[in-house]
Amino acid sequence: MINNKPIVVVTGGAGFIGSHMVDLLLENHYQVRVIDNLSGGRASNLQQHANNQNLQCYWQDIMELEPNNAAPFIHADYVLHFAGIGDIVPSIENPLPYMEINVQGTVKVLECARFNKIKKVVYAASSSCYGLAAVPSREDNTIEPQYPYALSKYLGEKAALHWHTVYNLPVNSIRIFNAYGTRVKTTGAYGAVFGVFFKQKLANKPFTVVGNGKQQRDFVYVTDVARAFLAAMETAKVGEIYNVGAGNPQSINYLVELLGGQATYIPKRPGEPDCTYADISKISEQLHWKPEISFEEGVQKMLSEITHWADAPLWDPSTIAEASKIWFAYLGKKEVKNALNDEAVQT
Repeated sequence: MINNKPIVVVTGGAGFIGSHMVDLLLENHYQVRVIDNLSGGRASNLQQHANNQNLQCYWQDIMELEPNNAAPFIHADYVLHFAGIGDIVPSIENPLPYMEINVQGTVKVLECARFNKIKKVVYAASSSCYGLAAVPSREDNTIEPQYPYALSKYLGEKAALHWHTVYNLPVNSIRIFNAYGTRVKTTGAYGAVFGVFFKQKLANKPFTVVGNGKQQRDFVYVTDVARAFLAAMETAKVGEIYNVGAGNPQSINYLVELLGGQATYIPKRPGEPDCTYADISKISEQLHWKPEISFEEGVQKMLSEITHWADAPLWDPSTIAEASKIWFAYLGKKEVKNALNDEAVQT
């Protein structure tokens, strides 16, 4: 039976993080309206809630939303905005969809929220905005996006905060670090390390480790991410940016050790940091949030469902090299140019 709890719109609600967000909201007895065009998400991610009357799904594209004709937003209270393109490597070759969907799509959502007098919007931003900045990364770190995906997510965040400043739309933004967990994307372009490694493990192939594997990533489990969004939604604070990571970076070599298997090493991609590391003191102090799932526990949770990656693409050094060719062509030149400039300054 539908209850009197507030209504939450979750864009991208059939996706990786979005579907876990839906789980948590329903668990807390919110009414949930999912918007998803299923280009990246899967309806099966919500299958366990098929008979829950507190869930409504709208299989539509955020680019088609119009403020005065957006059914999911009518009488809604909150919006959690996850919808967008998340593939990083292809953004170098084809940046236009990223700017359209991650920026203009966000503006569409913001306008629907403004028109329908939404009480709070929480935007899913990306820690990639920090680029090669010093770590641990604070929310006031230098912003230095290295590729179009990172830029598009940062511009989406700027738009959300601009709507807060100009239109007084209550907004918070969460910069997600390296989210992982069950339901993480398994198909499409070369990208997230877990999707690549799990398929390789199923196929008894060596793990393709970028660089020397000593690079570290601030892996944060997806249910902890969902809890952070709930806290940012429920708080009275607005206009805030919060980092969400584990605050405990792990090396790729350690991930290989936990998964068990051989590794083959491939060239490091230019424009990627040696370490991502979230300073989470702000969200811990203001929203009393902290991660609960350890890296080791999170990896084991994923391994228990490894068969879900059976249909994922199988990557090897040659196919990765082909997929990354444009990346190296553009960012490799940039790295060489920066090195030459640094050398000129020193001399």
